[in-house]
Order: sequence, then structure tokens, then C-alpha cells
Amino acid sequence: MPPPERPLIVIPAHNEEETIREVVTRTLQYADVSVTDDGSRDRTPAILAEIQDECAKNKHAHTLHVITHDRATHIPRGLQDGLRRGVEQNYDWLITMDAGLSHNPDALPEFFAAPPEYDVVIGSRQSADNVPLYRRLISRAAARVVNYSLSSSFLNLRGPGLRDCTSGFRRYSRRAAELIAETELESRAFDFHMEALALAYRAGMRVTEIPIHYVFSNSSFNSRVLKQGMRFGLHLIATKGRRAPRTTTARA
Repeated sequence: MPPPERPLIVIPAHNEEETIREVVTRTLQYADVSVTDDGSRDRTPAILAEIQDECAKNKHAHTLHVITHDRATHIPRGLQDGLRRGVEQNYDWLITMDAGLSHNPDALPEFFAAPPEYDVVIGSRQSADNVPLYRRLISRAAARVVNYSLSSSFLNLRGPGLRDCTSGFRRYSRRAAELIAETELESRAFDFHMEALALAYRAGMRVTEIPIHYVFSNSSFNSRVLKQGMRFGLHLIATKGRRAPRTTTARA
């Protein structure tokens, strides 16, 4: 299915030489791609350069842009830079996804087909392979915290009732991407996905979910990242009821 609007797929990558070629080339079948090479020390930069050369020779249906970080800045900066480029280049939709094949590029048409009135479309991991129990429990706990922090009442524990608040496979409208890209973030790692959702929702933007299949792979998730996520969850609760500023220059 061809995309109804002009989408850009934003992929942060750090030392992804084993999967980056497959992820990017499969994704290029559907849309332009922007990869943020976040200080990789393996063959990731060389592989991306090879794919760019292939694009120049019209071997792929769409184009690849690479943003290079000299050192690792982690998920928030990598995604912010990709989203910012999409806004500057006037893409209609910015879709973020993983570089390690946890997200299936062939699911992109489902995001293209999602109703255009939504500013954030979350790929909700309703089926998954190889996900450890502790990761499932953490995701469920994070969803409860985020939903509560987004409710208007301290007595409302359910909030908007979103099932998956930490999935990184998402579609953002241009105005949502602009808000996230231009905000000085509190998050430092995977908690970015919680903060991005909170920013958009608190700015009055519309959020929905579509089901996706998720494949767990090697992850940089560790105890330090867990502590960061817990601290950010407390930050969200502490700022419950706060509204984010709306953007004015980008359209939905």
C-alpha cells in the first residue's frame, strides 16, 4: 500500500552492523529513511555509506540520509535529530523504529493506513517473541505510571487507557515531531518514549494504538536504564496535570 502522505522513517543506530543493512534496505521499499549513527565503532557507518551509494545509483525505491554523531548520545538525541530533520524537510509523518529488527519494516503500511487525525500512533506490542518476563512486567508497570500521569484527576488511575506506553515503533505527525524535537528533554534512555508520549498528550494531541508483532533481541537495557526510567516515572507523576506548549508552525 503506498503511503497517503509523505513519511520519513527515523532509525537510531549504535553498533548495529549485524542488522542495519536488512533493516534499512527493507524499509527503503516503503519510504525515505533517516538513520542517526550514534557513535558506532563497528561497520555500521561503512554499511550505511554503501547503501547511500546504492540509492544514488537508483537501486532502492527511496533515499537514505545519515546523521552522524561522533560519540554515543543515546536514544533521545538520536531520535530528536532525526525528527528535527523530518520537520525541516517538510515530511508529513515521522515514523520511528528500531535498528535491530525488533520492529518489522513490513508493518509500515499499517502505520500509513492509520487515521490521519491522530498525532501519535503507537505500535502496541500485543504479540511478541522471546520477551523475558521481567521486561513484560516493566512495560506493564510503565504503562500504568504513564496512564496515571496523563489523567486529569488524582483519583483517575486509568487515564487514557493506553496499553503500550514504551513502544518505540510510532508514527508522529509533523507538529508532534516538532514539539518533541525542540523540547529540552528530561529523559536519558528508553524513558524517551514515555516523555515523547506525555509531551504530545499534554499538548492536547490525539493518540491511538495499532497492534504490532515485536521480536525481542539483544538490548542495552540494564539496571542503570531501569533506574532512569523509574526516576522519570516519578517525574511524570510529579508533573501530573501540567500542560505542554503547543507548536504553531507545523500542521497536523
